[in-house]
Amino acid sequence: MTPKYYSQFMDTNSGAAAPDLGLDGAVATALFVGDIRPLPESGRPTGMYKTALGAPARLGVDGFDVDRQADRRVHGGPEKAVHLYPSMHLARLAARFPRAAAQLVPGAIGENLSAALDESAVRVGEVWSLGDALLQICQPRNPCWKIDERFGCPGMAAYIVEARITGWYWRVLRGSVVQPGDALRRQHTDAAAPTLRDALELWHTPRADTAALARLAQVDGIAAHWRHKIEQRIDWLARQR
Repeated sequence: MTPKYYSQFMDTNSGAAAPDLGLDGAVATALFVGDIRPLPESGRPTGMYKTALGAPARLGVDGFDVDRQADRRVHGGPEKAVHLYPSMHLARLAARFPRAAAQLVPGAIGENLSAALDESAVRVGEVWSLGDALLQICQPRNPCWKIDERFGCPGMAAYIVEARITGWYWRVLRGSVVQPGDALRRQHTDAAAPTLRDALELWHTPRADTAALARLAQVDGIAAHWRHKIEQRIDWLARQR
């Protein structure tokens, strides 16, 4: 039986719509940047500790020029240039991990953007503006163990994945100087593309439908690395038949 969470995407004519904010609907944001700091136990370097952006900053293909990432193999770069974490997920994390509740504030997950916008409200490949910059949603975040150490809560990163509350990465299509308080505005969407929530559910479904995975891999704007991983999974599933 086809799981309900991606059955609409399997029908290319479904046109299931994400919550409609309107092309000119502004979404308020808070912006965060940070430098490299050691984690509290291991001392390993991380760029997760962010503070609110207090002055205009240039946003380019690799992200904000005043933001730093510790491990460039898995963070930063053109397809992980900017991370948005939905602000509404913080309360859910605080409820699940109460010992970290006081620390779970906007910017704490290492995000550059905090907004009341979640995975069900956006589509893979959508283009949004932030001030004069243009950003494209290209892949979900894959949280790592450093979140667990940062908050002293084993299992937090795994819970973020299991609950599908990962947030996402943007690539920068057009750079610009971004101001604190600049709003996000949707500029382009494709109703045939899945919401990020549906894409995550499909991606994490055991024995997922390979035709649906193939359509996800071909969505315009999807990150090349994620597309490659999807194609590898399709090949693996085909060999299990």
